[in-house]
Order: sequence, then structure tokens, then C-alpha cells
Amino acid sequence: MKATGFRYLYGPVNSRRLGRSLGIDLVPFKVCTYDCIYCQLGRTTRKTVQRQEYFPVVDILRELEQKLAASPSPDYLTLAGSGEPTLNNRIGELISKIKSLTRIPVAVLTNGSLLWQPEVQEALMAADLVIPSLDAGDEHLFRYVNRPHRNITFDRMVNGLAAFTRDFPGAVWLEVFLLTGITGIKSEVEKIAALAKSIKPGRVQLNTVSRPTAEEFASPVPEEQMRVFAQMFDLKVEVITQEEPLALSSPTNGAPTDAEILALLSRRPSSLHGVAAGLGMHVGEAIKRLQALSEQGEISAVRLKGAVFYERKSRPH
Repeated sequence: MKATGFRYLYGPVNSRRLGRSLGIDLVPFKVCTYDCIYCQLGRTTRKTVQRQEYFPVVDILRELEQKLAASPSPDYLTLAGSGEPTLNNRIGELISKIKSLTRIPVAVLTNGSLLWQPEVQEALMAADLVIPSLDAGDEHLFRYVNRPHRNITFDRMVNGLAAFTRDFPGAVWLEVFLLTGITGIKSEVEKIAALAKSIKPGRVQLNTVSRPTAEEFASPVPEEQMRVFAQMFDLKVEVITQEEPLALSSPTNGAPTDAEILALLSRRPSSLHGVAAGLGMHVGEAIKRLQALSEQGEISAVRLKGAVFYERKSRPH
């Protein structure tokens, strides 16, 4: 398989939380249990709670073996991507086989909506790190911000987070995504902080908008206000800063193909420096490649708060 043939892998992404993170996609584009107003990938195209083998585990592993053999090791292998990864009903088998293949830690980025299901809890037990989300403190704002599938209630979701965190042998970092004027206000953060205390994650990560969102009214909370909100949690709290990643002065693993750049931008709209740092490119080379892809109509540029992000116009699945 040539590098251009990668269908399920993307990056590495230069993650603010996980370092150089090689993404693994387990579901087609925007197959999700939520339709969050802040999603960087736009509106959900298929909202579902149906778990199935959306992509074959054997094909994902084949790609992963080839990628690991040809490239420097990333800091994490991250199950995330185009939708909710726990919707793939063979995620547990995939994690176990990845663990037998490499010692690189496995992280799962999930919205946490299905953790109330025993089979989903069991499937994630072999992972090293799970990062679920809690974006609201009550049913009303849960419905407004996350726009979940009708079968997912707020209480069911929160109870699932607590049950999973209690039994999981690895690390759980709870992501809390705050939005100006919606959840990013004192009374709402107090509710979320109380729930987080009952869930008992290893740490809380406060996050906010850093890329274009599904709804224009989903706006970031200023960093200084995020740090004020962090003091309201009776847990270890990390504020995820919006700093640009450092681009490399020289490539780390040769020039990536256009397909690899497009695979990254399909799952994660990125700035120039984000593309360069994640894929190990010199920033000057990244400028030329992004300009060429833009002229070919493959990608478009979106401006957010003075910053420019590139995203793919058409999706791979």
C-alpha cells in the first residue's frame, strides 16, 4: 500500500494535549451520537446510536502496520476522527490488537455519550487514556449545545461517565468545552464543576473554540476567563491554550503526499503552522503545498478571529 492509499489514518496531528498524535478514524464522516454546535467538522450528517463495524478492523490494522514501519513513532495513537469512535462495535478488538502490535499508548477521544452501555465500557478497558466530554451542567443546555440523539438523556450520559471512570484502570481526562454566553458563565460552570467532582476524573481539561464551528454563534471564551473558571473545580485542571504549534525548521520524515495533507484537513481544520508541525514539514514547503491544493479546489481557507484555517472541501468517506 502506498501512502496515498491511507483511508483510516491521518496526521500525525500536532495536538495541544497529546503531542504528535496519529489519528485513527473508526466511522464515516460525521456519523455521530451528537450534533454539537461547536464541532469543527460542521453539522452531523447521520445522528445515530447504532453500533456496527463501520470500517473493518483488519484494514485499519494493515494501514497502521505500514505507517508505523515507515514513519517516526508518534506520542499517541488516537481513536477519534470524523465522528464518535465508540459507534464502531469492534473498537475493543482494535484496541487489543493495537496493544499487541506496538507499545505506543492508545488514547480514545469520545463524547462519552455511550459510556452508560456495559459493552462500551468493556471495549475501552485496554486503552491507556480516555478523554470523554462534559459540555453542560443540565439537560436543557445539554440539548442546546450537544444536540444528542433522542435516546441519550443527560442523566444517562453523566451516570455513564461516572461508572466508567470508577472502573477504568487507565487515565481519564474529562474535557469541558465552554462557550461564551452559553456555558461559559459562572452559574453554568458551577453546575459542571459539581458534576465533575462526582465523576472523579484524573484531571479536567477546559477547552474552548479554536477553529471554525458548526454554528457561527458558538464563540470562544477568553483565556483569562478560562483560568478564572478553572479555579471553580475541586480537581486538577488544565486550561487548553490556543497557542500555535511550532513548525519545524526541517522535515522529520520526508515530504508528505497530497493525500496525507487532505486526510488531515478532512478531520481537523488546521492553520499553516498546524499542518507543518503535525506532518513534519518546513513551513515554507507547507505554504506552497497548501496554496497549490487551494488552487486545485481541494481545500478552502476559513478565517476565525484573525487566524486562517484550511479545511478540505469534500470528505473522504
